[in-house]
Amino acid sequence: MDYVREKLLLKKLRIKIKEQIEDNKKYNWLDCARPNQIPPSGNWKIWLLMAGRGFGKTRTRAETLRTWIKAGICKRIALISNTDIECRQVMVEGESGLLSIHPPWERPSYEPSNKQIIWPNGATANCFSAEAYEHLRGPQFDGAWIDELAKFQQGEKVMDQLMFALRLGKNPRAIITTTPRPTSLIKRLLKNPFVHLTKGSTFENAQNLALSFLDYIKNHYESKPLGRQELYADIIEDQPHALWKYASIEHAKSSYRSCDLKRIVVAIDPAVSHGANSDETGIIVAGITSDDIGVVVADLSMKGPAHTWAQKAIQAYHHYKADRIIAEVNMGGELIEQLLREYDPTVSYKPVRAMRGKMLRAEPIATLYERGKIWHAPHLSQLEEQLLSYIPGETSKSPDRLDALVWAFTDLMLLKPPSPKIW
Repeated sequence: MDYVREKLLLKKLRIKIKEQIEDNKKYNWLDCARPNQIPPSGNWKIWLLMAGRGFGKTRTRAETLRTWIKAGICKRIALISNTDIECRQVMVEGESGLLSIHPPWERPSYEPSNKQIIWPNGATANCFSAEAYEHLRGPQFDGAWIDELAKFQQGEKVMDQLMFALRLGKNPRAIITTTPRPTSLIKRLLKNPFVHLTKGSTFENAQNLALSFLDYIKNHYESKPLGRQELYADIIEDQPHALWKYASIEHAKSSYRSCDLKRIVVAIDPAVSHGANSDETGIIVAGITSDDIGVVVADLSMKGPAHTWAQKAIQAYHHYKADRIIAEVNMGGELIEQLLREYDPTVSYKPVRAMRGKMLRAEPIATLYERGKIWHAPHLSQLEEQLLSYIPGETSKSPDRLDALVWAFTDLMLLKPPSPKIW
């Protein structure tokens, strides 16, 4: 029995040693990091890592801070994200955040109430929100990590306050992780001689990403402007003669807030046919606030037969408690109304017919964007890409999402509401 027990103990010991070896490998960043994930040499003040989705930006920066803290290079660190929630969920507690990448014997403690991380050697990191950039006044640091700088609404002010606070130690430095956007701040950083730029694509980290994810984004986004930005970290500039500008779309996205809408419509731009090479049917849900701000609530555009998109439009009409369904009838005529009423005879419906060219119809709506009069709810990337890529007279493929959006805001914001009847 003693022999059997000893054999079992030896087996458990071997398993434990093997697990410790694997743990050591897991936490040895230099063994698994790619060359462009290692801090660059040279006299730089800011390391700007501009890379595609899934590249491993968060892990790279968290591991860099871990190295600096372990070596005693940094003792007072600022962690800055767009919001407090994002800072905690991504930079601190995320799968590649600061708590996760440390081995148990080095792991720091986190005090959510104080928004502070404390390492065993006494180093500390404080969490900040870009929305409250004034909180950077007063504290001082020898290191900083800014995550997704390009989405900050007050990015310029955040950077200004941080640079004044980054004044401790022999060589205080900041590291920035972001997916690129053509903001004036990003463009200025790229020209700054004290900024070292590192670029990377999503596909460099393919071994750690789901195959289905890679297949989907490669087929749907790689050849499009959005794919160049989100996958390859290219800065996409406005296309000449395009009606919609990047800055207008960014403003529409960043200005959005959830609020009550005094009127909601579901707008449809129906596809003429159904098949592998057919156009999509544009289905846009939009509303208007009490302050007369237009809001794109949802983009439900799809490919499919008429009965499928008709059902989807009816479902949206009820789900969002819309006041009306609007549909372009140049090609479908009365058949569109008949189709919709087959599924709901009581639906409020308005047919619209294009009497002017697409540019003449779209231009007033693009102007509303320029004036900051339209907001975008999250997750409208395909619609936004279509708006940015539409060039009157040059875009060959019919922009169905754009057409539906134009019909929606024409009805909501350009047409005078009917006068009330007085008896």
